[in-house]
Formats: sequence, structure tokens, C-alpha cells
Amino acid sequence: MRRALLIVLDSFGIGGAEDAAAFGDEGADTLGHIVEACLAGAADRPGLRAGPLRIPFLESLGLALAAEASTGRAPAGLAIPATACGAYGYGVEVSSGKDTPSGHWEIAGAPLDVPWGYFPDTVPAFPEPLTRAIIEQSGLPGVLGNCRAAGVDLVKALGEEHVRTGKPIIYTSADSVLQIAAHVDTFGLGRLYDLCSLTRTLVDPLRVGRVIARPFTGARAGEFRRTPDRKDFAMPPPRGNLLDRAGEAGRAIVSIGKIGDIFGHRNTGVEIKGDRHPDLFAKMLRALATLPDGGLIFANFLDLDTDFGHRRDVAGAAACVEDFDQRLAGLASFLAPGDLAIVTGDHGNDPTWRGTDHTREHAPILAFGPDVPRGAIGRRDTFADMGATMAAHLGLAPTLKGRPFW
Repeated sequence: MRRALLIVLDSFGIGGAEDAAAFGDEGADTLGHIVEACLAGAADRPGLRAGPLRIPFLESLGLALAAEASTGRAPAGLAIPATACGAYGYGVEVSSGKDTPSGHWEIAGAPLDVPWGYFPDTVPAFPEPLTRAIIEQSGLPGVLGNCRAAGVDLVKALGEEHVRTGKPIIYTSADSVLQIAAHVDTFGLGRLYDLCSLTRTLVDPLRVGRVIARPFTGARAGEFRRTPDRKDFAMPPPRGNLLDRAGEAGRAIVSIGKIGDIFGHRNTGVEIKGDRHPDLFAKMLRALATLPDGGLIFANFLDLDTDFGHRRDVAGAAACVEDFDQRLAGLASFLAPGDLAIVTGDHGNDPTWRGTDHTREHAPILAFGPDVPRGAIGRRDTFADMGATMAAHLGLAPTLKGRPFW
């Protein structure tokens, strides 16, 4: 039996990449700074968590050793196992971004081949012809925002005006993205999706990575809350990734979380969405229970990024990683001989860092399973080595880029 699980803890970086300064992120370290904050008591929150970061399963896989290889120093608050119970190392992103699509595409073995287009940190942020086309072609009375901002804060500031006027809130970030927020009840979820689909076609010539629908509910500013119905409208990924190889071979594929959106629903098999980590983990375990020989599960777990990283909530981020660790340990008991699981991140999102954007970092690579070789796999010069390893494990054609670990 040979099955594979590729698990991405969104934004789980382990130290700044060599080119981090070019992204304004020199010194960022998502894991390291969470560990330091926990040791200093800065990540204590009554009723949530307290004390040092407790992630015994990730420690047993060699996370501290991977972080030491990445940064040159092991995080002082993490245990180093005498013998790791998995393979450990770190990946260096070669794609020219620090966003979700480029990270995931490269993880799957097909890095971004052409640079993204970005919107400036100005007001307005979007070119006037684009804004005019969005308004005219969708019959809108206008738009709100038109700036670079944290979405939660912008909805709090402009949500009531949006409900009153019917003008959706559009904004961007340091990523190649155009996001549209609208109220589910007054604007409509289907209408929001239609607007995002139209906008996707309008930004294609600009090579914008994603258009994201951000639905929310609530009666007033202090009560607005995002719903789980976020939807990403992404540029199609490069050909030759792990999902393509599995699809071409007729293998069973299960996509958990937003994987289907990230890969443009191409060779993404059965797509399963859910609300936050507990729900998604439960659904992943149910999928694993019926996954046939040669099958692939590709999962994204988003909470660390959206709920805590972008909001610069270090206590929430620490609690999230601790919860992920417990659930990952539970997953290990469901793996059968021949199964390979790889846990990684797609970029960083240091909750102690300035601003609210992703951070350019190395990603951990932690591989485990009953028959997986143990020990160091060292520095991997591209995230694509993960996809290449998965393809080799499943007996698939090689991915576009990458070298297997073993």
C-alpha cells in the first residue's frame, strides 16, 4: 500500500529566506518568534494558553532541528529529540512571491514561471480603468476601499456604509491579490461570487494571482464577522504539478480546504471544505479511512494565517500551532504501512512582525509514516522537492521541477 498526504499549515515559516530583505522581511521568523514570545510570557492569554510552546509531536519529528538548519540556531524553547521519528529539513522558495498560490504550486512541483503583478500601496490602489470596468460591467453604484489594508479592519470601518449603499469593499495587500468583501444578507453570496468571477477576467492581463471573495455577516461594525464561504479565484497553475500527475494516472485525489481554489479546480478530485482546523482535520481523517492504494490527499489548514498571522495575534498563533500539533499526532495513528505524510508551510506570517502581510521565509519539511526513512534531508533548494518526493513515492511521472528526498 502506498498513499500520500501533503499537509500545509498555512504561514508556518521557520526563519527568513536569504532574499527576505528584498521583501522587507529581513529578521522575520514565524516559529522562532512565537517560541520566544511563549518563553517570555508574551503569548499568555487567560482561558487560552500559557507558558512555553507545547508541540511534542512536531518536536519528535525534528522541527527544532529543521529550524536550526534554516536559521543557524535552534529555538531555545523547543526540544531536540535524540532520534527524530521522521525526516526533517527545510525548503527554500524559488518563486518570486510570498503568497499562497506560488507557495502551493511550488510545493506541488511546478513553481511560478512568470512574476505576479502587484497593486501599489496608494489610494487609490487600483488602476482607474480597472475600477471603472468592475463598476460598469457589474452594474454597481460604486466601490469602497480601493486601498491596501487588513480586511478585518477595513470591513469594520466601511461595513455599515457598504450595507447602506450596496457598494462592495475592494482592497489589496502586499500579495498579488484583489479582495472583495460584501455582506451575505444585503449583497448576496452568489452575487459576490459572480462579481469575483467577472473581476478575475478583468485582472488576467495584469497577472494578478488571486481574486478573493470575502463574505461577512453582522448588524453593525463591532459585530461584523467573516463567514467560512471565502472563495479564491486563482490564475491557473503551471502544468506538470503533483495533482496533474496523479490525475493523469487516474489516481484518487482528495483536496482539503482551499486546495481546489488554489489549483483552479484542475485535477483536484474530491474537494472538501470546512470551518477551521477541527472540522477540516476530522474530514481529512474520514477521507483517509477510505483512500485507496495510490491515492493522494492534499490539505491546507488556514487558521494560523487568517485568524492569527494577519491579525498579529501571537497568543492565538501559539494556541493554533499547539492545537495543530495535537491533531497531527492523532493523524499519525491512522497511517498504514506504505503511507507517507509531509507537513510543511507555504510562506511565513510572523505574528510579531510589522504590518499585516505574509513574510518571506523558509518552510519546514517534516516527513513521517510507518516506513519513512528517519533523519536529516537538509536544505532543499526548492519547495518543489516535496512534490517530486510524493510523485516518486506514488509511482507517478516526475513533477515539472524538484528532486526526491530519497
